[in-house]
Amino acid sequence: MPSPELRQVAEQIRARRASAPPVVPDLATRRAGFGAGLPAPPADVATQPTRAGGVPADWISAPGASSSRRLLYLHGGGYTLGSAQSHRRLAADISRATGCVVLNLDYRVAPEAPFPAALEDATAAYGWMLGNGPDGPSPAAETFIAGDSAGGGLTLATMLAIRDAGNPLPNAAITMSAWTDLDATGGSMQSRAAVDPIIPGDREVMQQMALMYLGTANARSPLASPLYADLHGLPRLLMQVGDDEVLLDDTLRLAERARAHGVEVTVHVEPGAFHVYQWLAPETPESLSALEQIGDFVRAPETVASART
Repeated sequence: MPSPELRQVAEQIRARRASAPPVVPDLATRRAGFGAGLPAPPADVATQPTRAGGVPADWISAPGASSSRRLLYLHGGGYTLGSAQSHRRLAADISRATGCVVLNLDYRVAPEAPFPAALEDATAAYGWMLGNGPDGPSPAAETFIAGDSAGGGLTLATMLAIRDAGNPLPNAAITMSAWTDLDATGGSMQSRAAVDPIIPGDREVMQQMALMYLGTANARSPLASPLYADLHGLPRLLMQVGDDEVLLDDTLRLAERARAHGVEVTVHVEPGAFHVYQWLAPETPESLSALEQIGDFVRAPETVASART
C-alpha cells in the first residue's frame, strides 16, 4: 500500500499532465524544464567539479563519506535530457546513504552525441575513478556504479563494456527504474499505462529519445539495450523499480536474465510507486526506504533481503 505522501505526489503529477497542452514540447523546452524545482544538495554536502577521464563531472561528498569508496553515478533523462546538475540532490542522498563519494557524471547526450558516446564517457570515467578520488590520484578500495532510468541501462552497459575489455569490474551496481529495452517490448508498457503518472503521456517522447540515442544502431544492440546482452560475470545487482510504471518489465526481465547467467540480483518492486521515486526524498517514506536499502546493499549486502521478482 503506497503511503499518503506518495499518493499525493502521484495525484499532483497526474493533475499537471491533465492540464498540460496536448502538443509534445520540443527538446529544448524539455531540457529546460527537466529537474526544475528539485531541491539543491544539503549545505553539508560538498560539490567539487572535476574532469573524469576527460568527461565533466562533480565529486559529491556527504559528511563521513570515504574518499576510497567511490560510486560512479549515471543520470537519467532518456539519453537526451538531464545532467550532473539535475541529479546532484539524488547523488548527495546516495553519498549519505552509502558512505561513498559519488562521481556524478555529465556524460554526452543525444542527438548531438548518439550511441555509443554516453557509453564511451561512462567507461572512461570509471577507469579514471579507479585511480583518482576527490583528493587527487589514489587507488580505490571499493567501486560501485549506479543510475536511474536511462542511467540505469547505461550502468549495465558500462559494466558489459568493462567486462568485455578485461578491466576490473565494480564491487556491485544499483539501478533505479532502469531503461533496459529500447525496443519497448515489455508487457508493462501496456499493463501499467493507465496507472503510470510519469510516462504514458510521453510514449511518443520515449520513442523519439530512443531513436535520437540509437542513431544508426539497432534497438536490440546489447550495449544500447542490455536486456539482450550476455550478462555473465557481472557483479551483484540491486534493482529498484515502481509497480506503477511502464518500465517495470525492463527491470523484471533483466533480473531474470541476469540470474540465468549466474548473477546475484536483488529486486525491489515498490507498490504504488512510479518512475525514479527515489527522487522524492525526503518527501515520501518509500524514497527514504529505497535510499536506506541502497546504503545497506553497498555497506552490508547480507542485510538486504530479496524482494518480489
